[in-house]
Amino acid sequence: MLDSQSTCRNFSFYLLPAFSLQAFSSAVEALRLANEVLGRDVYSWQVISDDGQPAASSCGLLVCADSSLPFERERTRRLISAPAVVVVGGRNAPGPHKQLDAWLRECRNRRGRVVGISSGTIALARAGLAEGRRCAVHWEQFPIFSERFPGVIATQTAFERDGNLYTCAGGGAPFDMFLDLVDHHHGAIVVNRICEKAIACRIRSAGDRQRLPLHSRVQLNHQAVIKVIEAMEANLTEPLPLDEIVGFAGLSRRQIERLFRRELGCSPSRYYLDLRLEKAHLLLISSRLPIVEIAMACGFVSASHFSKAYRDAYGCAPHQSRLPVYQRKRMRSTGPENRTLQIDCRLSNERMLTATS
Repeated sequence: MLDSQSTCRNFSFYLLPAFSLQAFSSAVEALRLANEVLGRDVYSWQVISDDGQPAASSCGLLVCADSSLPFERERTRRLISAPAVVVVGGRNAPGPHKQLDAWLRECRNRRGRVVGISSGTIALARAGLAEGRRCAVHWEQFPIFSERFPGVIATQTAFERDGNLYTCAGGGAPFDMFLDLVDHHHGAIVVNRICEKAIACRIRSAGDRQRLPLHSRVQLNHQAVIKVIEAMEANLTEPLPLDEIVGFAGLSRRQIERLFRRELGCSPSRYYLDLRLEKAHLLLISSRLPIVEIAMACGFVSASHFSKAYRDAYGCAPHQSRLPVYQRKRMRSTGPENRTLQIDCRLSNERMLTATS
């Protein structure tokens, strides 16, 4: 994000409404611990809100702001180089904001560095900063993001870096992303000492998966299964034949069938269907797309086929998932801090949707 010779180590954290406190604190804590390990204030940061008043996080806690967006825009114009801007969001997609969009474009035009955390990536894409570039998008926001910004190379990874653009999925991923930055500036020894202080056992790299696969309660270690899953995730709109997908793993179909049942407790075809249904569910509760368009976007040949498969998996018709009473039930099971959504296809409908953390 910043080259190792740069003296600019200041970050301007702009907090969107209902931002994730976990994501924000993970990023700031990585910088604070870096200063502690290095024994000097190499990194500094400030918090910005629209009006300079405390910003409310998704859990209701307030974070005091150092300045307002109008003041920061004016200050940026007077600086020789634009500061690194970090837009911190949460689960909710941000609404239109012309002043924020203009500020982000101004920073980009002045070769400023921009970072998107959680739904902050949506703000960057809306301002035109992510076109044709790789962006990490939270798996819950991924379907609607892909529909809304087809020119962005969206990935379901922990974080991505593409030139001066950094993005991450939120949750604990900002800690990994900012330690990647510290590693770039000061090396692995400093990062290892930070991890010791933070009791962090594993730091993800750019491009690492952001969550466990469906059905899995433990980390998958078999690379063949992961390759097949990645091929499935990349082809949800137009599902590929299973024999073609199995070819990505370099094993026979019988071997893949056996590995899926051992690792995930279901067949590859059942798993593929569940991925498409999960995408459909997320589009239903996060967009206003017609149900027939959602069915097509998830690889179903007809709305009736989609409705039957969806009802079998979720215990209700697709249109019912858009009703508040159903959404409240699902929200409790699919919160942004959960690592995986487990759908056990062998059990009855009332046990079909469970969450694992």
